[in-house]
Amino acid sequence: MDPEFLLRAAKALIEVAGFAYLGQAIVGLFSGAGRDQNVVYQIFRIVTSPVTRATRFLMPAFIPDRHIPFVAFGLLLWAWILTLVALANVVRGA
Repeated sequence: MDPEFLLRAAKALIEVAGFAYLGQAIVGLFSGAGRDQNVVYQIFRIVTSPVTRATRFLMPAFIPDRHIPFVAFGLLLWAWILTLVALANVVRGA
């Protein structure tokens, strides 16, 4: 397969997960303590759960579970930046 296509697909998946985390944070701020009963919040949680589980697996046990979404968002941000750099190198070399 074309490396440019794979990098663009990876970038799109990273962006979907990152924006889902941002949406989840915004809905969580507006719903307060009742966020677990909010349907939109639950949808965002379903979208972000694979990234959250992978981050929990990768991180050491002393990191509290409530910090894992923040770490996951940070990892997604770095993955997005690295994907952009790799995509720029592929496009420039073509």
